[in-house]
Amino acid sequence: MWIADNWKDYEVIDTSGGEKLERWGDYILVRPDPQVIWDTPHDAKQWKQKNGHYHRSAKGGGEWEFIDLPNEWTISYKELTFHLKPFSFKHTGLFPEQAVNWDWCGEKIRAAKAANPDKECKVLNLFAYTGGATISAAKAGAFVTHVDASKGMVGWAKENAASSGIPGDRIRWLVDDCQKFVEREIRRGNTYDGIIMDPPSYGRGPKGEIWKIEESVFPFISLAAQLLKKDASFFLINSYTTGLQPAVLSYMLHTVLCPRLGGRVEAQEIGLPVSSNGLVLPCGASGRWWA
Repeated sequence: MWIADNWKDYEVIDTSGGEKLERWGDYILVRPDPQVIWDTPHDAKQWKQKNGHYHRSAKGGGEWEFIDLPNEWTISYKELTFHLKPFSFKHTGLFPEQAVNWDWCGEKIRAAKAANPDKECKVLNLFAYTGGATISAAKAGAFVTHVDASKGMVGWAKENAASSGIPGDRIRWLVDDCQKFVEREIRRGNTYDGIIMDPPSYGRGPKGEIWKIEESVFPFISLAAQLLKKDASFFLINSYTTGLQPAVLSYMLHTVLCPRLGGRVEAQEIGLPVSSNGLVLPCGASGRWWA
């Protein structure tokens, strides 16, 4: 398992009864987590010191209970700064476990630039959300194309980039359907040194097309792989879908990338350390290809 254990401003304190107790900077949140199927004593004192609690509804969805929480605040990861806002369906605008992937992509970008200092490292981030991977890659020295279908998420990502001191000319921001964008880039003949993607489990395209990850992800990986340069550095896919286990991600990446580009593939669960007991909370899976 790849563990995001370099955080200082974020911490999973405890987990129990379908919920996780987290510290986000100066604030304590309790949020649901489907992986937490165990019931353990609420021994951590922070259970009673929470600033916000997202209550899951038996009918689906849920709502926030705000006890003492601002509308917005920031936390940092190394040189990156993120704006947080509690919003619909328990989210804050950041998935802290992804830091382990930000670090890995940053290493690949810095290695590519060290090998060829005069070359511009171009990275494509698809389903890019609020830009954690985007600003991490840009901070490492890449020029990043950031694509997400939500105008609000792209705007949020721009705030994170500005707070992290990313120059305005290092990121190309696009509100677009990811599949349509990739198809156009192939027709244009554009290519990239690295691709990052975090496809949703389910979604709809601009014309009502249904995206089900189990049916759509392999064709989409195959499509996006056409944008990799012959001397590309890396390809990263992340999934929170239960059925897409690490071995499945590994199999797809091997099948699509290795016959044409060689290289290596590895896939693992990703997770966050739980400070109260030394265990690790699983948080999905990632697959990595690199040259």
